[in-house]
Amino acid sequence: MSVFAHAEFDGHEQIVHAFDADTGLRAIIAVHNTARGPAVGGCRMWPYTDEAAALTDVLRLSRGMTYKSALAELPFGGGKSVIIGNPARDKTPELFEAFGRAVEQLGGRYIAAEDVGTSPADITHARRVTRHVAGLPDGSGDPSPVTAYGVFMGMKAAVRHRLGKSDFRGLTVAVQGLGHVGSELCRLLHESGAKLLVADISAERVAAVCAAFDAQAVPADRIHTADVDIFAPCALGGGLNDDTIPQIRAGIIAGAANNQLAEPRHAEVLRGRGVLYPPDYVVNAGGIINILYEKPGYDADAAFAHVARIHDTTLEILARADRAGITTAAAADHLAEERFKGPALKAA
Repeated sequence: MSVFAHAEFDGHEQIVHAFDADTGLRAIIAVHNTARGPAVGGCRMWPYTDEAAALTDVLRLSRGMTYKSALAELPFGGGKSVIIGNPARDKTPELFEAFGRAVEQLGGRYIAAEDVGTSPADITHARRVTRHVAGLPDGSGDPSPVTAYGVFMGMKAAVRHRLGKSDFRGLTVAVQGLGHVGSELCRLLHESGAKLLVADISAERVAAVCAAFDAQAVPADRIHTADVDIFAPCALGGGLNDDTIPQIRAGIIAGAANNQLAEPRHAEVLRGRGVLYPPDYVVNAGGIINILYEKPGYDADAAFAHVARIHDTTLEILARADRAGITTAAAADHLAEERFKGPALKAA
């Protein structure tokens, strides 16, 4: 498998494969860019079909973290890690200690946190052998509420840009995925006056959100087709693709999922259909912003105030896209690259 020729390779600074026979650890750590600071990004545990699928995911995710941190004006670079395994079956404290040893060997170039399939408690096991971790229970803990708030603020900016409204009253939002972030987003939207349609693979989550926020349940494989004002993908990535985009009826797409576009060209497809898409790595940056405020001591007020700036960043990107006649993804990329490839950084 050629990493340098991989379609998702984007000048990554370092890619490490970590293996531990005793614990069964099979992990890949990708450091994309450290121009602004150490690479920070979550550790995802997933039952990938093979190593190639895991490599594709970690390359895409780590690149996204570079752009996300730059757009959030953080002193961080971009990195990510993936563990190949079933999080419901294969987790052990020893596995995450082995993962922690792999992180430690990078000498602080990469800082790990929780992600899909992992939790702050899992990362605590890694901390036994490395200090290069964040988002721990005795720090800021679960970043989901902060992440959801950022998505809410980015969505609010999109509504202002497209509809000229300052709240969600009279609007219907379809939320796909009701994990910690998706459920909290539903709460914020409900309190702002939105009507909610929701879907998740867990019937229990759907029932809980419907009861709490007066939402209407929709089959998980049909939620993207709902006739709504806003579609919020909050599950796994790749959901905006050749099959789903022609079925989408929402005028705005804004959600918490990473890598929502199956391929970069789908940003132009959405633009051609008149769908406003604030890129996921702009609006879902709350979790990474939260990490900045963990030390020394966690300052929740400062963290949420920083996350609120996602609103203005989103507005700037949407306006840039309109002025230049380009996709919102291209506008976001240009702004991020100004921040991590700029003359000052090169001179430093």
